[in-house]
Order: sequence, then C-alpha cells, then structure tokens
Amino acid sequence: MQCPKCRYVRKTSDAHIHEGVCPACGIAYQKWIDKNQSTNNEHKENSSADADVFSDGVDSNEERFFPRLVASFTATPSTVDPTTFWARVALLAAIMLWWGSITIHGIDWEVIGGSFMHNINLAFHEFGHVFFSPFGTLMMFLGGSLFQILLPLLPLAVFTFQQHDNFSAALMLAWCGQSFIDVAPYIRDAEYRALPLVGGATEVNHDWGNILTMLDAVQSCYTLAKISFGIGLVVMCAGFLWASYMLYLQYQTMQNDD
Repeated sequence: MQCPKCRYVRKTSDAHIHEGVCPACGIAYQKWIDKNQSTNNEHKENSSADADVFSDGVDSNEERFFPRLVASFTATPSTVDPTTFWARVALLAAIMLWWGSITIHGIDWEVIGGSFMHNINLAFHEFGHVFFSPFGTLMMFLGGSLFQILLPLLPLAVFTFQQHDNFSAALMLAWCGQSFIDVAPYIRDAEYRALPLVGGATEVNHDWGNILTMLDAVQSCYTLAKISFGIGLVVMCAGFLWASYMLYLQYQTMQNDD
C-alpha cells in the first residue's frame, strides 16, 4: 500500500509495523484520509478559506519532504538474493579491513600513495585541473583535489535516486571519504614540495604548495592535512555504517521472504 501523505510504499520488511500505519511518516492511513476529506469539504463550503488551503499545502510539503528523503536513502529491494547478499557482506568486510590497514598508519604518503585507489583518484584529479582551469589559477590548482573528492557524490546520487541501490551508494560515500584521506599527504607536503608529481613535473607545479602560498597559509599545511584526514575518516566511517545498515535491512527482507 502507498501512503496517501508521503507516498511511501510498504515493503515486506515493514511487516512488523501495523498495516494501517505508514512506516515512514507514522500516520494512520484512514484517519489521515478522513481528516483531509473533512477539511476539503469545509474548504468547498467556505471560499474565504483559500489562504488556509495554501498554507496547509506548504506545511504538508515540508512534512512530506524529510520522510521521503529518509525513505529514499534507506530503500531496499523488495526481494533479496541470498548469494548477492552474502557477496556484499564479504565485499564490505574486505573493504573495511583493507582501509583499516591503510588508515591506521595515519598520513603516510608511501602507504596511501601506494594503494590502487590512489591511481584511480589520480586520473580524476588530473581531469579536475582541466575542468576548473577556466575559473582562474587558484581554482585550477585546487580543482584537482576538489574534483576527486566531489566525483563520488555523482554516482552516489544515481545509485540512490535512480537505481535505488543504497548499498552501492554507501560505498560511494566511503570513496568520497577515502579521497579526503588521499589528498592529506599532498597537503602536508606543501611546505617541502618533495613528493613525486605526475609526468615528471617539478615543485613549481605542486598543487598545494601553490594553493597555500597564494593564500599565505603554507605554515598551516600540517593542520590542514590533519583536518582533511579527519574528515575523510568520518565520511568513510559514515559510508561503512550506512552500508552495514542497508545490509541489515536486506537481511530482514531476506528472512521475511523465507
């Protein structure tokens, strides 16, 4: 059944909630319908209530937005294939263990730069320089790091709102956090410009060396690197928690199907 207020469609995983109550916004279907029918009749009898109708519509839209948003980010498939489910459990566990073994070393260029994800990020990083180059020198240098951080949010939105695959969307959020961690050693190196650059570029082309020099903030490179690393950890953990929660919901659906 579809909720007449927030349009949430009940799933098999909602079986523990009374069938007359919406799992998303909590209204009792029939009471809400009766109340709105009564309100509509009063509005028809009294044309002076037009302003109230508009106000109620705005409030209704505001009340409906957040439950629908939460429902979008926690949507699960109506049926769950056990093989796919356990493969996802194994994948998430492997990714978490792998990234735990990397982040435990802190802002270590050899460890972070030696991961295969760094090479993936690097391609998007270099494209970011080209993409942001029309917006000035500062944005051209900043564009590499900015683009590699923001890019995962695009597939995240596609997975959530188009594909309705929130497990994959959660991994994209974790990737966004990993990108913050990936740029941390580069930020910390702004003072010395010692890290190897793509294509044999010299220290003159060091992104964060130039960015912080232009902002007169080279002395803050260590602090900024720690902030980037910290944000990355928080975002990545949020992605892992989201993915774990989606697996929990999928497990419930799988159990109900049995």
